[in-house]
Amino acid sequence: MAEFHQQVKQGIETILQEWKDSGYLHEGDLFVIGCSTSEVIGEKIGTAGSEEIASILFKELDRWKEQTGIHLAFQCCEHLNRALVVEREILRPNHLEEVSVIPVPTAGGSMAAHAYKQMDNPAVVESVAADAGIDIGETMIGMQLKKVAVPLRFKQRSIGNARVTGARSRPKLIGGKRANYEDTRLNNQC
Repeated sequence: MAEFHQQVKQGIETILQEWKDSGYLHEGDLFVIGCSTSEVIGEKIGTAGSEEIASILFKELDRWKEQTGIHLAFQCCEHLNRALVVEREILRPNHLEEVSVIPVPTAGGSMAAHAYKQMDNPAVVESVAADAGIDIGETMIGMQLKKVAVPLRFKQRSIGNARVTGARSRPKLIGGKRANYEDTRLNNQC
């Protein structure tokens, strides 16, 4: 088991380093994490949640948050309508609407429940419009991303037994063929 835990830790570290190296994230960005710990351990999503796995992942994500200055939002499972756990300090600046619920492993998922217990001042919100995110175990984070979501293909494609997909967002292209996009942030990201 210790070897598998080390593999999970190494997998998330590698992916987070790839994110850091990508240049797509900026201080203050909101980053959503969807995670099925069941999938990480090789079981069907929602059937065998693991707080041990959630703890390993959270520690690395929290350390990465401190290094990058981004904000994390942990997506709950479908039993809580994919609500998200965030630090209360980001509610007002991000115009987030708080909901009344505390995630638990059987209704919210092990990852979101663990994040709620570890955060300094957690709040649960109905939805976010995140700048980027990571989906560990096909939890469907797309609904939590700003338009337009752009999938990313990193070298590290799994954590444990779970497939991993990343996505970032970019500004919408407006104005048609006469518009100028050369001097925008988009030009540096496509």
